[in-house]
Amino acid sequence: MNDPIFHQDDQNTELSSKIVVGLQRISEAFKVLLWEKAKEFGLSPIQIQILIFVSYHKQEFCNVSYLAKEFNITKPTVSDAVKVLEKKGMIQKDYSSPDSRSYSIFLSEKGKNIVSKTETFVNPIKKQLDSIGQSKLENIFTILSSLIYQLNRQGILSVQRTCYACKFYEKHQTQDYCNLLQKELLGQDIRLDCPEFESAS
Repeated sequence: MNDPIFHQDDQNTELSSKIVVGLQRISEAFKVLLWEKAKEFGLSPIQIQILIFVSYHKQEFCNVSYLAKEFNITKPTVSDAVKVLEKKGMIQKDYSSPDSRSYSIFLSEKGKNIVSKTETFVNPIKKQLDSIGQSKLENIFTILSSLIYQLNRQGILSVQRTCYACKFYEKHQTQDYCNLLQKELLGQDIRLDCPEFESAS
């Protein structure tokens, strides 16, 4: 029988249950902030997320199949969002792929402008984190990065671009090490979204 995580009595005795509930509350905060920004610019939350993602990632990741995995949604949902963004003049399609049926996405100048105005939706959360001491932030990050990696290993998060899953990552005794950068990694050096990531599998 599973522990009743959302039962208030259980939360009073199980710290891990409290943390789960806390993470859920934070996810709700992200949704609220994203929806507010979406309404301001007449976009849907996923459209904003796609624009921001395309702005900062390699062209090889900016296609319908990868975006569906990235955001854990269906390909038709991504295709619909892309159609709206193209109609609004925020993205353009590149059909230069060897597969004539597929295309990658890149931002127009209008799209880049929208990204600069919408990616600030996370600022209220970052402001709160900036007020926390560095050592506490490092502890929070170590736990979060490990949790994200484990959720990926369980198949709950389908996309992973963190050091722990990268072919360049090694553990030297108790020390994390990057063979690409050729340096030891401190806890705060671990990346969750590395541009040089290559899967170890």
